[in-house]
Order: sequence, then C-alpha cells, then structure tokens
Amino acid sequence: MRKRPGFGSLLIIGGREDKDGDKTILRVLTEKVGKAGKLVIATIASDEPVRLFNEYEATLRGLGMRHIHHLALETREEASLDSKRNVLRDADAVFFTGGDQLKITAQLGDTPVYSRVREIFEAGGLIAGTSAGASVMTETMLVSGDGDQSHRIGSLLRLAPGFGLLQGVIIDQHFAERGRLGRLLGAVAQNPRIVGIGLDEDSAILVRRGRFQVIGSGAVYVIDSSKVTFSNINEAKPHQPLCIYGVKLHVLNQSDVFDLKTRRPRYRPEEEVEKIFGLHSKKDEKER
Repeated sequence: MRKRPGFGSLLIIGGREDKDGDKTILRVLTEKVGKAGKLVIATIASDEPVRLFNEYEATLRGLGMRHIHHLALETREEASLDSKRNVLRDADAVFFTGGDQLKITAQLGDTPVYSRVREIFEAGGLIAGTSAGASVMTETMLVSGDGDQSHRIGSLLRLAPGFGLLQGVIIDQHFAERGRLGRLLGAVAQNPRIVGIGLDEDSAILVRRGRFQVIGSGAVYVIDSSKVTFSNINEAKPHQPLCIYGVKLHVLNQSDVFDLKTRRPRYRPEEEVEKIFGLHSKKDEKER
C-alpha cells in the first residue's frame, strides 16, 4: 500500500459484510492494503477474539492478502505494553472488528497503542472498522438508544467520545435492519452541526480527503441538518415524539459519492467501483 502523509483513509462498514459471495467490501480492503501490505486485525470489541480473527484471516488470505496480524487486548493495561504496540510496527492498515464500541475506546483511548493507530492514519495508512469498529471512527459515537421507533424527548440516547478520525460526523450501523433512523435523527437533533450517516449491513463508505464513496450491496443514509429551522428537543414534554423541520435525507447506493464539505451527493454507476478496484463477481470468474 503506497502511503501519502496527511491523506489517510477510512473504510467504515455497517456490519455483516459479505464473506461468502462477491465479498465486495473485503475485496476493496484487500486492494487498498495490497498483497505486500501489512494488516492488523484488532478484535478488542469482541468476546470471541480468536474465533473472529481466524474467520477474517481465512477470508482475507483467500482473497490474496499475505501479511495479517492479530491485536487482542483483555485489559487497558495491555495497551501500554511494547509487545502490543509492536504488533502495529510497519502496519499499513488496522481493521477493528465488531462487538462493543465502548470496549475499544475504554481500552485504547490515550494509550501507546492508540497513538500508534493515529500515526498509521496520519502517515497515509488505512483504518477500517465494522459495526462497533465503525462507530468509534468519529469524534462522538452512538453507544445505545431505542432503535426501532421514532425518537422521543427524554428517551435514552447514549453518546460517548470516539477516536475522532472523522470530524463532524456521527455513525450508526446495522441501520435499516434494526430501524435506527429515529435514534440517528435524535442524535443529529442534539447537534445539528454534525452529519448523521447510517450504514446498512454489507455497506461501507471509503473516506478520503473530505468525501466518501459507497461500497457494498446495502444503502447509506445521510442526514444533513444544517438547514434545520425548528426542533422541539428543548421545548417538548418528556416522551413526546421528536419533531424537526428542514432535515435533508440522502440515500446513496454503491459507487455514489458524497462531499462532506459541500454536503452534496453525486451519482456514479455501480460499475465504477468495480473498475476502480478491479473487482469482479463470482459469475464473472466463471465466465473467464
């Protein structure tokens, strides 16, 4: 992977990325890291770190990736050990798996291992994350909240500091599958400055230089509240539904691009992702 200082990339995945079919998202990860590149899989969020690492390692080696290493932590104290930081030596990319996002931030925040992750990103490397690993990428992360109904005033919506690799954005994952539009609207209503991004399962965004491209079979929802004219979040009685006027909602598909600075989407044909990353499906392989 050719690094460009100051131009690190993020691959943020909504969870349950395809590991058996076309494996589009994991193919893009492989392409970005390169066959000669070093990937570190961090299973910090998981209660089954060994099983999860073995699963990803087998899939990614099947896609041609050669240098795959495992970063596992059971305590915050371990994040200060040289042996753990050394796992990240010469790494081109780090991939955070799913589980509990608070385990990632609580064990890594302000530690030598976290500092090394930031160094990799700032040196032009790739930081990837799926599900819980996706939520930690932003300055503020969604931890929990009612995800299958409209947001109501006073309902529990738990936010916490994230890694801050992506500024001005908040991420929610498993989005359509778990009906999380209400809770993402609730999070954005609390701070209309930020852009809310909801990622379906088997969908991802590849973020570079203030814009992202959609990858995968699922959809990506973007909530832009910069033009909101009114919200009852400070006036309504507890348990009343949230009302908010002037919200703009975009729904993006594979290959579509979104500029986070201008907050404008741009349509691109799905085939463009395949051309850019040299991807082809199982059907294409059989025809060759």
